[in-house]
Amino acid sequence: MSIFLQGIFIGLLATVLIDVWALVLKFFFKLPTTNWAMVGRWVGHFHSGQFVHQAINEVESVASENALGWLTHYVIGLLYGIAYLWFIFTVLNRTPSVVSAIIFSLVLLVAPWFIMQPGLGLGIFARYAPKPWLTRGINVSVHIVFGMGMYLGWWLLDISVFNL
Repeated sequence: MSIFLQGIFIGLLATVLIDVWALVLKFFFKLPTTNWAMVGRWVGHFHSGQFVHQAINEVESVASENALGWLTHYVIGLLYGIAYLWFIFTVLNRTPSVVSAIIFSLVLLVAPWFIMQPGLGLGIFARYAPKPWLTRGINVSVHIVFGMGMYLGWWLLDISVFNL
């Protein structure tokens, strides 16, 4: 199986697992989770050249913003899975490990902290969020779960569970 298809699989599994983790955080710990409609609204305004907003919830809504947000979430997860395997196999010339997957996913925190959150009006490192440190902690936990999910996906592929 190609790195591309393997990356899609591990990225998909890892993204599903962070969605499950978000439900755990929401229902058991009463913690806030990402509102994917607001991410969709943000992405929906890209065509007009607007990438940064003061407060995304005050910006005009876009058609199907919830679906666009979820689609964006999953496409990014798939791309991260592909990027991880490409980096591990091509750049490092190694096989995936749980440590490399978690480190890779933690490095990916640059995207929400420096791109998405500022774009949504939360500022760098979510400094304008109602509880910035809580938001950062949730971000870190989600990325650790994502890394573990990528490794789990790789492990399932490696033990040939899905290779027929």
